[in-house]
Amino acid sequence: MEGLPQLVLSLVLGVSLAAACGLRVFMPLLVTGLLAHFGLGGVVLREGLGWMGSTPALIAFGLATALEVAAYKVPLLDHLLDTLAVPLATVAGTLVAASAFVELPPLVAWSVALVAGGGLAGALSAGTAATRVASTTTTAGLGNPLFALVETVGSVLLSLLAWLVPLMALVMAISLVLLMRRWLRSLRRG
Repeated sequence: MEGLPQLVLSLVLGVSLAAACGLRVFMPLLVTGLLAHFGLGGVVLREGLGWMGSTPALIAFGLATALEVAAYKVPLLDHLLDTLAVPLATVAGTLVAASAFVELPPLVAWSVALVAGGGLAGALSAGTAATRVASTTTTAGLGNPLFALVETVGSVLLSLLAWLVPLMALVMAISLVLLMRRWLRSLRRG
């Protein structure tokens, strides 16, 4: 029973990081890599995924994050990026969740990461894409940069909270899912 709280914490951390990938694909990878690289926040990555804190990975994550954040500020390019973001978020959510599942055996860790992490990240990314379409329709695209800013800030905040205050991050991730679900239902109605 001693390892149970650590196991639960590991699962909460991984799922919260995956949710952040649903908002911005590369931001949680960058935050996780930076924390691991500098040894901040007690970040320990799953064996075999320590490369996420390496200098080449940080450069790649940093460039990808900068390009992603900038692309969401450009009308039409934001919609093109949304078509790529859903599958990329699924992969990133799986990877970052698995990196946090240090307490699980490899088969279980990767299975849970794929289903819970990748599934959640992909679903949230699809939800943000739908939000952007609705924003474009209702504001002629003028509201899209504001939505993009909120998504970016949300991803940074959720990524940091996941590592520093995991239970608060889980509450934020669940709230985000419920809010997105409610908003998408209201769009369908009308």
